[in-house]
Amino acid sequence: MNDLNSYGFIFDMDGTLVDNMRVHAEAWRLLLEENGLEMDPHNFLVATAGKTNREILPTIFGEATAERLDELALRKEELYRDAYLPIRQPVAGLIEFLTEARDRGIRMAVATAASHRNMEFILDGLELRQYFAAVTTASDVKHGKPDPAMFLVSAEKLGVETRKCLVFEDAFGGFEAAHRAGMKSIGLATVNTVEQILERPSVVEAHADFTSMNAGDLVATYLRG
Repeated sequence: MNDLNSYGFIFDMDGTLVDNMRVHAEAWRLLLEENGLEMDPHNFLVATAGKTNREILPTIFGEATAERLDELALRKEELYRDAYLPIRQPVAGLIEFLTEARDRGIRMAVATAASHRNMEFILDGLELRQYFAAVTTASDVKHGKPDPAMFLVSAEKLGVETRKCLVFEDAFGGFEAAHRAGMKSIGLATVNTVEQILERPSVVEAHADFTSMNAGDLVATYLRG
Protein backbone atom coordinates (compact mmCIF):
# COMPACT_ATOMS: atom_id res chain seq x y z
CA MET A 1 0.00 0.00 0.00
CA ASN A 2 1.06 3.61 -0.48
CA ASP A 3 3.29 5.17 2.16
CA LEU A 4 1.56 8.06 3.94
CA ASN A 5 3.91 8.48 6.91
CA SER A 6 4.06 12.27 6.53
CA TYR A 7 0.40 12.37 7.66
CA GLY A 8 -1.08 11.87 11.10
CA PHE A 9 -4.36 10.76 12.63
CA ILE A 10 -4.93 11.86 16.24
CA PHE A 11 -7.71 10.12 18.17
CA ASP A 12 -9.53 11.14 21.29
CA MET A 13 -10.16 8.01 23.36
CA ASP A 14 -13.36 8.13 25.43
CA GLY A 15 -16.38 8.49 23.17
CA THR A 16 -14.23 7.98 20.06
CA LEU A 17 -12.31 4.71 20.28
CA VAL A 18 -14.93 3.39 22.71
CA ASP A 19 -18.55 4.44 23.25
CA ASN A 20 -18.27 4.88 27.01
CA MET A 21 -19.18 8.48 27.79
CA ARG A 22 -22.57 7.62 29.27
CA VAL A 23 -20.82 5.21 31.62
CA HIS A 24 -18.55 8.05 32.71
CA ALA A 25 -21.60 10.27 33.25
CA GLU A 26 -23.27 7.62 35.39
CA ALA A 27 -20.07 7.25 37.45
CA TRP A 28 -20.08 11.01 38.05
CA ARG A 29 -23.76 10.85 39.04
CA LEU A 30 -23.05 8.08 41.55
CA LEU A 31 -20.05 9.94 42.97
CA LEU A 32 -22.12 13.07 43.51
CA GLU A 33 -24.97 11.03 44.98
CA GLU A 34 -22.55 9.48 47.48
CA ASN A 35 -21.68 13.02 48.51
CA GLY A 36 -25.24 14.34 48.74
CA LEU A 37 -25.26 16.14 45.39
CA GLU A 38 -27.30 15.82 42.20
CA MET A 39 -26.60 16.38 38.50
CA ASP A 40 -28.16 15.99 35.07
CA PRO A 41 -25.93 13.33 33.46
CA HIS A 42 -26.27 14.48 29.84
CA ASN A 43 -25.75 18.19 30.55
CA PHE A 44 -22.81 17.37 32.79
CA LEU A 45 -21.30 15.19 30.08
CA VAL A 46 -21.57 17.85 27.38
CA ALA A 47 -20.15 20.53 29.69
CA THR A 48 -17.16 18.55 30.94
CA ALA A 49 -16.14 16.22 28.07
CA GLY A 50 -12.47 16.66 27.26
CA LYS A 51 -11.61 18.25 30.60
CA THR A 52 -9.34 16.59 33.15
CA ASN A 53 -10.48 15.52 36.63
CA ARG A 54 -8.24 18.17 38.13
CA GLU A 55 -10.26 20.77 36.19
CA ILE A 56 -13.71 19.28 36.88
CA LEU A 57 -13.55 18.34 40.56
CA PRO A 58 -12.74 21.80 42.03
CA THR A 59 -15.82 23.22 40.29
CA ILE A 60 -17.96 20.72 42.23
CA PHE A 61 -16.06 20.32 45.50
CA GLY A 62 -14.42 23.73 45.72
CA GLU A 63 -13.89 23.61 49.52
CA ALA A 64 -12.20 20.19 49.47
CA THR A 65 -8.50 19.73 50.17
CA ALA A 66 -6.15 18.52 47.47
CA GLU A 67 -5.98 15.14 49.22
CA ARG A 68 -9.78 14.87 49.25
CA LEU A 69 -9.96 15.80 45.55
CA ASP A 70 -7.49 13.00 44.77
CA GLU A 71 -9.66 10.55 46.73
CA LEU A 72 -12.77 11.67 44.83
CA ALA A 73 -10.99 11.27 41.49
CA LEU A 74 -9.89 7.74 42.35
CA ARG A 75 -13.40 6.82 43.50
CA LYS A 76 -15.03 8.18 40.33
CA GLU A 77 -12.68 6.22 38.06
CA GLU A 78 -13.20 3.08 40.14
CA LEU A 79 -16.96 3.41 39.63
CA TYR A 80 -16.42 3.92 35.90
CA ARG A 81 -14.08 0.95 35.36
CA ASP A 82 -16.27 -1.41 37.39
CA ALA A 83 -19.30 -0.49 35.28
CA TYR A 84 -17.59 -0.48 31.88
CA LEU A 85 -15.45 -3.60 32.20
CA PRO A 86 -18.25 -6.10 31.34
CA ILE A 87 -19.23 -4.15 28.19
CA ARG A 88 -15.82 -2.82 27.12
CA GLN A 89 -15.44 -2.92 23.33
CA PRO A 90 -14.16 -0.72 20.47
CA VAL A 91 -16.51 1.38 18.37
CA ALA A 92 -17.78 -0.52 15.32
CA GLY A 93 -15.29 -0.58 12.44
CA LEU A 94 -12.43 0.83 14.53
CA ILE A 95 -10.05 -2.15 14.27
CA GLU A 96 -10.45 -2.38 10.50
CA PHE A 97 -9.92 1.37 10.13
CA LEU A 98 -6.81 1.42 12.34
CA THR A 99 -5.38 -1.57 10.51
CA GLU A 100 -5.87 0.09 7.12
CA ALA A 101 -4.34 3.35 8.34
CA ARG A 102 -1.34 1.53 9.82
CA ASP A 103 -0.84 -0.50 6.64
CA ARG A 104 -0.81 2.71 4.62
CA GLY A 105 1.89 4.16 6.87
CA ILE A 106 -0.21 6.88 8.49
CA ARG A 107 1.21 7.83 11.88
CA MET A 108 -1.34 7.66 14.68
CA ALA A 109 -1.64 8.99 18.23
CA VAL A 110 -4.14 9.06 21.08
CA ALA A 111 -4.84 12.37 22.82
CA THR A 112 -7.01 11.85 25.89
CA ALA A 113 -7.88 13.76 29.04
CA ALA A 114 -8.15 10.39 30.81
CA SER A 115 -5.89 9.34 33.62
CA HIS A 116 -2.98 7.02 32.89
CA ARG A 117 -4.80 4.08 34.48
CA ASN A 118 -7.94 4.67 32.41
CA MET A 119 -5.82 4.96 29.27
CA GLU A 120 -4.27 1.56 30.02
CA PHE A 121 -7.75 0.17 30.81
CA ILE A 122 -8.83 0.95 27.24
CA LEU A 123 -5.68 0.78 25.10
CA ASP A 124 -4.20 -2.30 26.74
CA GLY A 125 -7.48 -3.91 27.75
CA LEU A 126 -8.64 -3.87 24.12
CA GLU A 127 -5.15 -4.40 22.63
CA LEU A 128 -5.27 -1.07 20.79
CA ARG A 129 -1.89 0.34 21.80
CA GLN A 130 -0.15 -1.53 18.96
CA TYR A 131 -1.67 0.90 16.45
CA PHE A 132 -0.37 4.11 18.03
CA ALA A 133 3.09 5.65 17.84
CA ALA A 134 2.29 8.12 20.64
CA VAL A 135 -0.11 8.60 23.53
CA THR A 136 -0.80 11.95 25.21
CA THR A 137 -2.74 12.03 28.50
CA ALA A 138 -3.75 14.59 31.12
CA SER A 139 -0.30 14.26 32.73
CA ASP A 140 1.39 15.65 29.60
CA VAL A 141 -0.43 19.01 29.54
CA LYS A 142 -1.52 21.73 31.96
CA HIS A 143 -5.01 22.07 30.53
CA GLY A 144 -7.49 19.71 28.92
CA LYS A 145 -9.58 20.45 25.87
CA PRO A 146 -10.68 22.94 24.50
CA ASP A 147 -7.07 24.04 25.03
CA PRO A 148 -5.19 22.85 21.90
CA ALA A 149 -2.11 21.64 23.79
CA MET A 150 -3.09 17.96 23.79
CA PHE A 151 -3.30 17.86 19.99
CA LEU A 152 -0.22 20.01 19.47
CA VAL A 153 1.84 17.79 21.77
CA SER A 154 0.55 14.70 19.93
CA ALA A 155 1.54 16.11 16.52
CA GLU A 156 5.00 16.92 17.89
CA LYS A 157 5.37 13.38 19.24
CA LEU A 158 4.42 11.98 15.83
CA GLY A 159 6.78 14.34 14.01
CA VAL A 160 3.93 15.44 11.73
CA GLU A 161 3.03 19.02 10.78
CA THR A 162 -0.22 20.19 12.32
CA ARG A 163 -1.74 20.94 8.91
CA LYS A 164 -1.17 17.29 7.98
CA CYS A 165 -3.00 15.93 11.03
CA LEU A 166 -6.64 14.88 11.15
CA VAL A 167 -8.41 14.63 14.51
CA PHE A 168 -11.09 12.09 15.44
CA GLU A 169 -13.32 13.37 18.24
CA ASP A 170 -16.76 13.18 19.83
CA ALA A 171 -16.87 16.22 22.15
CA PHE A 172 -17.50 19.89 21.44
CA GLY A 173 -14.45 20.83 23.52
CA GLY A 174 -12.34 18.45 21.46
CA PHE A 175 -13.54 19.94 18.18
CA GLU A 176 -12.68 23.41 19.51
CA ALA A 177 -9.23 22.20 20.62
CA ALA A 178 -8.54 20.77 17.16
CA HIS A 179 -9.74 24.00 15.53
CA ARG A 180 -7.39 26.04 17.74
CA ALA A 181 -4.57 23.66 16.84
CA GLY A 182 -5.19 24.27 13.14
CA MET A 183 -6.45 20.74 12.47
CA LYS A 184 -9.57 19.44 10.73
CA SER A 185 -11.81 16.99 12.61
CA ILE A 186 -13.89 13.92 11.91
CA GLY A 187 -16.76 13.67 14.38
CA LEU A 188 -18.06 10.52 16.09
CA ALA A 189 -21.74 10.81 17.03
CA THR A 190 -21.59 8.80 20.25
CA VAL A 191 -22.86 11.67 22.44
CA ASN A 192 -23.96 14.50 20.14
CA THR A 193 -25.88 14.19 16.88
CA VAL A 194 -24.27 14.31 13.44
CA GLU A 195 -26.10 17.58 12.79
CA GLN A 196 -24.80 19.18 15.99
CA ILE A 197 -21.25 18.02 15.29
CA LEU A 198 -21.20 19.38 11.73
CA GLU A 199 -21.97 22.84 13.10
CA ARG A 200 -18.62 22.98 14.90
CA PRO A 201 -15.69 24.81 13.28
CA SER A 202 -13.21 22.71 11.28
CA VAL A 203 -15.36 19.55 11.46
CA VAL A 204 -15.44 18.13 7.93
CA GLU A 205 -17.41 14.90 8.45
CA ALA A 206 -19.43 13.16 11.18
CA HIS A 207 -20.30 9.47 11.49
CA ALA A 208 -21.98 7.06 13.88
CA ASP A 209 -18.87 4.83 13.82
CA PHE A 210 -15.84 3.93 11.66
CA THR A 211 -17.50 1.44 9.34
CA SER A 212 -17.91 3.84 6.40
CA MET A 213 -14.51 5.54 6.72
CA ASN A 214 -11.50 4.93 4.47
CA ALA A 215 -8.16 6.18 5.75
CA GLY A 216 -6.62 6.76 2.32
CA ASP A 217 -9.65 8.70 1.11
CA LEU A 218 -9.60 10.93 4.21
CA VAL A 219 -5.96 11.83 3.63
CA ALA A 220 -6.57 12.53 -0.06
CA THR A 221 -9.65 14.65 0.62
CA TYR A 222 -8.60 16.70 3.66
CA LEU A 223 -4.82 16.63 4.12
CA ARG A 224 -3.12 16.50 0.72
CA GLY A 225 -2.60 19.81 -1.03
